[in-house]
Amino acid sequence: MTMLRNSIAVRLSVLFTLVALLVFMLIGSALYRQVDRSLDMLPAAELDARFSVLESTLKRYGTAEHWAKVHNKLNLLSEEDRRIRFWAVSSDPAFEYGHPTEQVRALAESGPGMRDLRLPERASPYKVLVSDLPALGERPPLRFLIAIDTETFAQAQHSLLVAIVGFATLGVLLASLLSYWVARIGLKPLLALSDEAQTLAPPRLDGRLQTKHLPPELARFADAFNTALERVSQAYSQLEAFNADVAHELRSPLTNLIGQTQVALTRGRSAEHYFEVLQSNLEELERLRSIINDMLFLASADQGSKATALSCASLAEEVATTLDYLDYILEDAQVQVSVSGDAQALIEKAQLRRALINLLHNAVQHTAAHGHIAVHIDSHEGQVSIAVSNPGPAIAEEHLPLLFERFYRVDAARANSGGNNHGLGLAIVKAIALMHGGSVFVRSEAGANTFGLNLPSVNPAGLP
Repeated sequence: MTMLRNSIAVRLSVLFTLVALLVFMLIGSALYRQVDRSLDMLPAAELDARFSVLESTLKRYGTAEHWAKVHNKLNLLSEEDRRIRFWAVSSDPAFEYGHPTEQVRALAESGPGMRDLRLPERASPYKVLVSDLPALGERPPLRFLIAIDTETFAQAQHSLLVAIVGFATLGVLLASLLSYWVARIGLKPLLALSDEAQTLAPPRLDGRLQTKHLPPELARFADAFNTALERVSQAYSQLEAFNADVAHELRSPLTNLIGQTQVALTRGRSAEHYFEVLQSNLEELERLRSIINDMLFLASADQGSKATALSCASLAEEVATTLDYLDYILEDAQVQVSVSGDAQALIEKAQLRRALINLLHNAVQHTAAHGHIAVHIDSHEGQVSIAVSNPGPAIAEEHLPLLFERFYRVDAARANSGGNNHGLGLAIVKAIALMHGGSVFVRSEAGANTFGLNLPSVNPAGLP
C-alpha cells in the first residue's frame, strides 16, 4: 500500500484526475448556467407568445354575450395544454374567468408584469404574465393573467444537472484510468533506467547509465547520476587503497613486536637483552600510537571539527619556533632552511605548528644532504600562504591533486615507509588548513617541489 501511494504513476494519475475534475466542473458549471438561463427565459417567452395571440381577441369583445366566446376559447386552450391556466379579474363578475382566488386577485392587483405564483397543490411555481385590458363597451377595465406550470422546466433543469454530473463523473474516471496508463508508458524509460542502475553496485562501479536514447529530463538526471557514480567510484577505490594502506602500516610494527617478543622468549636472556627488546618494542608501540592518533584526528576533522582556540600571531614567529623544535632533525639531515616574509593570521598555534612540522619533515625527507629548504610567507587577496619548497625531481602532473590524500605516495614501492613516515603527514596538513577555513596547494616546477597552505588573513585590528 505504501509503495502504491508513493508511486509516481499513481501521483501523476491523481494530479491528472484532479485537473480533469477541475476542467469538467468549470465547463459543466458554465454549461449548466447557460442552459439554466435559457430555460428560465422559455416560460416568459411562451407566455408572451400566447398573450400576443389572444390580445386582439380579448380587446375586440366588449359585451357579456361576446365574452362568452372568450370563455369557450380559453376553455379549449386550457384543455389542449394542461400546463396553461387563464384568469380574468374584473370588478364585474360577468367579465371574470377562471374563478380567481384571493391569492390570484392579490397577484392581479400588484400590477402588470411577470410574476411567480405558488399554489398549495403544485410543487413548482407558476410563471404568470399580468396584463391590463382597457374598458370596452359594457366591459370594465380588467387584469388578464396567463400562467404556465414550470414543473417541466424544473425537470429539464434537474435532468440536465444529472446528465452533467454523470458525464463529468464518467469523464473523470476515464481520465484517471487513461492518465495512469499514459503515466506508466511515460515512466517506462525511468523504470528501465532504474533497472540499469540496480546493476551498478560495488565492486562493479565502472559501468555508467546510457543517456543516448533518454528524454532530456531523464538524460540530465542520468548525467548527474553518472557524475555522482564517478565520485563514488573514486571514493570506493580510495577506500580500498586506504584499507590496504592501514593494514600495511599497522602490520609492520605489529609484526616487529610479535617477532622480537617471540625471539626473546625462545630461551633465557640477560636483563640487558630484555631491556633492548623492550626499548625496540616501545619504539614500535610509539609508531602505532602515532598512526592511531593521526587517524583519530583525521576522523574528527572529517566530522567538521573547527579550530576554536584562535589567536592572532605572526606566522614567521611560528615557523621559527617550529624550526627550533626540528633543529636536531635538520642537523642530522645536514639541511639548511631559510624563511622570508611574514603575515598575521588567526590560528590555533598547536595545530598550525603540527602542520608546519609535517610540511618541513616532508621537505627534509626529500632533500639531499647539504640541500636548502625555502619557507616563504606571503599575503594576497584576503589570505596568507605558507609555502615550503625543497629541491627535487619533478612530480608528475597526475599525482599533484592526490598528494594530500591519506597514505598516498608517488613511490608505489613505499621507499619511504620506514621511520615515522606513515603517509598521513600531508593529509593532516590539509585537515588543519580546512579546520582554519583555508586550503592547501602543491607545485612542482623549476627543479623545486612546493607544498603549502592558505589561511584567512586578518586586518591590522586583528579581525578576519
